Amino acid sequence: MKRSRDTAASELFAALYPRLAGWCRRLVDDDETAHEIASEAFTRLWARWSRVEEPRGFLYVTAANLVRDHWRKLERERKAMRRARTEAAVTPHTEQADPSVRLLVQSLPERLRTPILLHYYADMPIREVSVLTGRKEGTVKADLHAARELLRVHLRRSLDHTL
Repeated sequence: MKRSRDTAASELFAALYPRLAGWCRRLVDDDETAHEIASEAFTRLWARWSRVEEPRGFLYVTAANLVRDHWRKLERERKAMRRARTEAAVTPHTEQADPSVRLLVQSLPERLRTPILLHYYADMPIREVSVLTGRKEGTVKADLHAARELLRVHLRRSLDHTL
């Protein structure tokens, strides 16, 4: 049974992978991403092999969903970049944050730094930060709180030293 399953899967892969990857390539305009999507579609098919009635249809529907997810991710990235460029253009250079605050933000662990930069510097709502980082909104809020507390402690310490 397993041997015939492996043989059938290998034959299906040989017959459909090149065409599926080519189809994905036309949709995403990138070879590497197209192959990742096609490979992921086959991986998902393999995980459900015994329950899938129509493997070819399953592969194309799965690949289409992955392509759509890829497009959504690109759009979120484009919006974030536009927002960051707009923010940089609108904010006068004379109003730049105190370099010590910038350095403190840069010194935060990436887990805390990324939400701070997206929420406060790129002015994104928590929901959007959640989507971009792949974290739950509650986690983003907790990370923002932890980052603010760290910054508060560091700023208080540096102010105490200057007085």
